[in-house]
Amino acid sequence: MTGRRRTRSSSLPALPRPVRATALAVGAVALCASLTAACGVVPGATGGSGDDPVKVMTWAPQDTDATNKPGMPAMARAYAKWVNAHGGIDGRRLEVLTCNDHNDGVGAAKCARRAAAENVVAVVGSYSQFGDSYLAPLEGAGIPYIGGYGVTNDEFTGAMSYPVNGGQPALLAGLGKALAAECGRVALVRPDSIAGDELPTMLDSGLRAGGHRDAGDQLAAEDATEYGGQAERALRYATGDPARKGCVVPALGDRTDTFMDSFRRARADFPDVRTATVLGSVDQTVIDATGGATGPYEGAYITGWYPVASDPRWDAMKKVINEEAFGDNRIDPADAGVQTTWIAYTVLKAVLEKIGDREVSADTVRHTLDDGLRVSTGGLTPVLHWPYEGRLAAVGFPRLVNADVTLQVVRGGRLVAARADTGGTHGAADLTSTLEHADVP
Repeated sequence: MTGRRRTRSSSLPALPRPVRATALAVGAVALCASLTAACGVVPGATGGSGDDPVKVMTWAPQDTDATNKPGMPAMARAYAKWVNAHGGIDGRRLEVLTCNDHNDGVGAAKCARRAAAENVVAVVGSYSQFGDSYLAPLEGAGIPYIGGYGVTNDEFTGAMSYPVNGGQPALLAGLGKALAAECGRVALVRPDSIAGDELPTMLDSGLRAGGHRDAGDQLAAEDATEYGGQAERALRYATGDPARKGCVVPALGDRTDTFMDSFRRARADFPDVRTATVLGSVDQTVIDATGGATGPYEGAYITGWYPVASDPRWDAMKKVINEEAFGDNRIDPADAGVQTTWIAYTVLKAVLEKIGDREVSADTVRHTLDDGLRVSTGGLTPVLHWPYEGRLAAVGFPRLVNADVTLQVVRGGRLVAARADTGGTHGAADLTSTLEHADVP
């Protein structure tokens, strides 16, 4: 890997690093009025107090060659329409600005600076791989970041970040723990990028917790059009222990289905190999497209943050989608990004209700979150609250407060809950203890 150019373009996170100084961000924010971004706005006046609507922003990449999350800003718009049609939040109308970061660090910074220029009170339910580009401008402007997707570990270190799930670290640790009892050799196929370099750490933490050896690490370009060589190498590694069935774990974001096309062809000589992955790399649409019950995912374990989409706890979200976004094919109720955006706006609603008739600003939103607010999400997550430092601060995740992971399995071509005794709440396993022992360099 020496001398190879590495990029930051990945749908998966890098290892945590120390919180970066934000002194330069203050100057950057001062210039934000002269910068523009490809952002859209739900019509409405500016402001956040009195009779003015509360203004927030949701961003995500769209129309790119890598990972795209158009359902997240679309869900945010639908939520705002529904809230406003029902009298607002505590009598206040909600105004949602949206922004496309184009899977680019410059684009992410422009979105953040636009948020500062527009005086939004929070960035809510968003996705971007470039935490090192957007968090500094947000912190310089004092704007809280509520419910990011968990795609970068920066989201679990920033003092103004309020994550609602455990991101890829929790998903991979949970998957490793589940596979430890089910698999012989485990091959991880992941992006050949800075972010992808750190994925084995979390998968291995779960495997070790189950008394298993570390996974074999297979590199792959995240924008490749075929993965025949990677699939064959992963299969050969996974079948190295004749006493137990091997497992292949593709973690390539939106390119996972491309990998599985190659995997299906290469698998003919390795019929006993099992597959497993994390939500965000695979959803029901991908399972259907790869053959359903006769496809390569049948029997696969898949870890997620939330209950399966058929769970009645999602009924309130589905009602909003049906009323305000019926026929909008960008919004899939089974998409983890859409679900995360819903939960993030649930947090925002709780904050605004707590503020009541006081002024709504970025400062009051942030202080309300910091002052011990506890938010119920109707059982979709544990009760959420954000202490100054959580239990995982020692391993570089001070803001990671929800390490719950649900274990799902593909049966009959459908993604369903795995009926196992997970030992957690809400049908989920709490991976906090596993992550506490992760071998983070």
